[in-house]
This record gives sequence, structure tokens and C-alpha cells, in this order.
Amino acid sequence: MKRIVSISIGSSKRDHQAVVEITGQEYQIERIGTDGSLTEAVNKIKSLDGKVEAFGMGGIDLYIWAGKRPYVIREALKLKNAAIKSPIVDGSGLKNTLERRVISYLQDNKIIDFNNKQVLITSAMDRFGMAETLDKLGANLTIGDLIFGLGINKPIYSLKQLAVIARAAAPIVCKLPFKWLYPTGSQQNDIIKGRFDEYYQKATIIAGDFHYIKRYMPLDLKDKIIITNTLTNGDLVDLKSRGVKILVSTTPELHGRSFGTNVMEALLVSILKERRVKVSPENYDGLIDELKFMPRVEFLQENPRVNKSS
Repeated sequence: MKRIVSISIGSSKRDHQAVVEITGQEYQIERIGTDGSLTEAVNKIKSLDGKVEAFGMGGIDLYIWAGKRPYVIREALKLKNAAIKSPIVDGSGLKNTLERRVISYLQDNKIIDFNNKQVLITSAMDRFGMAETLDKLGANLTIGDLIFGLGINKPIYSLKQLAVIARAAAPIVCKLPFKWLYPTGSQQNDIIKGRFDEYYQKATIIAGDFHYIKRYMPLDLKDKIIITNTLTNGDLVDLKSRGVKILVSTTPELHGRSFGTNVMEALLVSILKERRVKVSPENYDGLIDELKFMPRVEFLQENPRVNKSS
């Protein structure tokens, strides 16, 4: 059995594992949280290096994007450099392929019409493929990188404006402690009430990393559509109670849980490595087709289905 492990600096309360058979091979897929400790994450990666097929880097991005330009998060390099024998990925490659496809799938299959809809995307630099596809389909974007990443109450309304701001700010921001930019450890279990509610209420669709969405989400999300991933069963119950109408997870469901993009990208890397095929966006796309990766769509109010196995 091959083993795929996500080492996350997020909360250990969200740990999960599943055994799945893919292309005739059994994979043990698991997520191990270190409750905000970069040191513990580095040590775990070093202890498992060469013993697993591939690592996912969870709770932190190695790369964020604006246009075609990547920016490197300095603290994430510690995790990347800890893996010498086993490949390690942060999920950005899958975000830039799978998540583009998911948005197009939802539009093409008339599940969600994005044209002229008000969409809050919590961080377009974290989800640039998703943001760019939403923009091409005619969505009216409110981009929350400054709001959710830095706590600055300044929305951005175009990807061009984001690129200009990123060129000036990203080289500095990427050197900051990551815990200043993103909820880590026990922060992932906290919700800050009454701040930035206006952006949630204005939007018809809320898209992006779930920990960013959760950080400031109001009690009333009646009739909202949320597009995200890394959801537990408890998250589904909570979102249903807040009135969310449709919940879309961009990654497939495995044993009642959608794993993060970093985990699923690590799985793709493992398969491509086994086949001696180059790791590239084109080969990701081909493998996504072969594996029939489909988004998880939950109609929480009309026909709720909450899997109680997790």
C-alpha cells in the first residue's frame, strides 16, 4: 500500500485518513496537523521522508499567484527543504488546473450561473485559477486578499488591480510570519464575529479557502452559495445551520471528507512518478480526466445530505 501524507500546520482536530483504490493501487491518504508548529511540521516531514510516496504541504502555501507571476512564502521553504527524497507539493498546481475545471463544470452543467453574479473570493492570489475563470465567466468579483490576509478593510474589484498591488506588496508580505496572514493551529477553530459581514451579505457566491471563509463568517448565510474545499462533516452541519443553499467542494469526497488540494496533488504526483511521466499541468489535466475527479455538490436546504461517517 502506498502512503500519501499531508503535513499541515493547521489544527490536529481536523486530522483524517482514508484508504482508497485508484488505478488498481491502494493508497493510504492522511492529514497530520501540528497545531501551528512549523518546527514540528519540519520534523515530521524529515522523519517520513523517503517512507511516503509524496507529501502535501498543508495549512500554508509555498506559492501565491497574481497573473502568471508566482510569489514564494518564505516560511514555507522550511517545509519544502525538509523533504529530500519524497516529492512535496502545496496544492497550487491543482488549484490552477482542477479548480478552473470545477468552475467551468458548474457553469456548463447549469448548476451555478456565474454571469453578473456578485462573488466574494477570499484570496485570489491563493486561488488564482478559480478567480480568473470566474472573471472570464462574467462574475462581479470582490477580491478579499487585503481583507482576509492582512485584516485591511479594502476590497479589490479586478484582477488587474490585484496584480498592481501584488507587485508592490507581495515581496514584503511573503517574508512575514505566516500566522499573520492565515489562521493556523487553534485559530482555525475560531470565528471572529461582526467583522467584514458586509462582504458576505453583498455576495451571492462566496469562494476560496475554507479557513478564510470561516474566519469571519456571520451567523446568517441564508441562500448563499459557497465554493471551497477541505470540509469536515461538522463544517457541513454548521453551514447548513447558517442557511447556506449550495455547498461545492472542489476536491472529491473520500470517506465523508474532502481533503485539501495539497493532498490530492500529492496523489497525482505519486501516480505520475509511478508511471515515469513528467509532472506538468497538461499531465494533471489528463489524469484528472482519467480519475474522473468531480466536485462534491451539496444542496443543503432543498435536499440535505450529511455523511455521518466522519
